[in-house]
Amino acid sequence: MRLKDISQQVIVITGATSGIGLTTARMAASRGAKVVLAARGEAALEQLEEQLRQRGAEALAVPTDVGNKDEVHALAQAAVKRFGRIDTWVNNAGISIFGRAEDVSEEDNHRLFQTNFWGVVNGSLEAVKHLKKEGGALINVGSELSEVAVPLQGMYAASKHAVKGYTDALRMELEKEGAPVSVTLIKPAAIDTMFTVHAKNYMDVEPKLPPPIYPPEMVAEAILDAAQHPKRDVFVGEAARANAIGGFHLPRLFDKIGEHMMWDQQRTKKPSRWFRRDALHSSDPTQELQQTMGKATIREASPYRRVNSPLKLALLGGGALVAAWMLTRQGGSTQRPNT
Repeated sequence: MRLKDISQQVIVITGATSGIGLTTARMAASRGAKVVLAARGEAALEQLEEQLRQRGAEALAVPTDVGNKDEVHALAQAAVKRFGRIDTWVNNAGISIFGRAEDVSEEDNHRLFQTNFWGVVNGSLEAVKHLKKEGGALINVGSELSEVAVPLQGMYAASKHAVKGYTDALRMELEKEGAPVSVTLIKPAAIDTMFTVHAKNYMDVEPKLPPPIYPPEMVAEAILDAAQHPKRDVFVGEAARANAIGGFHLPRLFDKIGEHMMWDQQRTKKPSRWFRRDALHSSDPTQELQQTMGKATIREASPYRRVNSPLKLALLGGGALVAAWMLTRQGGSTQRPNT
């Protein structure tokens, strides 16, 4: 399957006003793509559209709640009406919740799945209708948590597992049909975006992402590479692939690592205020059009890196095994932190 160069493409990007989506939109526009920007915040979308136009790019802002099937359909129609076609569709919109599974409300759990999972389903089905006509790429943004899980983000991990299962099944069906559609799942490690600020928080302190933390440009590069070169799935950041391999081959040991390490690594010492805003049920205009929080701990020279040598895999796997063994040697159960 041959895909067009980015400079020749019309690209639809959901979650386009923050983090990975914003970085991808700006990068694609700078390389000559026509970009269709989708997010819930209308004011931020219009501002981004104007910014890109001032830089000489062709852009179209379409306010969209990806959890609403009708709005996603309207997004596709607007893209086709303006630019005549869709070459790549990026399902990027997503949100998280920090807190123990027993504490999170049913309403919030449903809202998260409506965005993270049903948003991908709605976008994928709409995209495929158009991509089948002339060929193109469907790119779904999953997570390293598509492969493993962590405490305190249980529903987020569940939604990303669901995204992986749906994406893999859809890919097989399209290949069986002979449809000219490349389907890629992007699985980033922790990325320096507004992720924790946008998330709903049930803990008594503000959340944080565990290191290593990678810059969003690495994910944007991976997305645009998959838009031009068919790929099944892509891990962004060596930590993502290492966690997937370790979780598959050493599941109980990785459970123990999560139990002992992933509490403190997702909790700051900053108290969480009762008036804290989040973006679970509606956009947060105070935090839009921001790509990063300046928290990246890894800045790799290459656009994005994957663990690809037997030596690296052996070293990472061996390190995980030793760490897990040391943790289990501590013995007994750990005291449950306050959340």
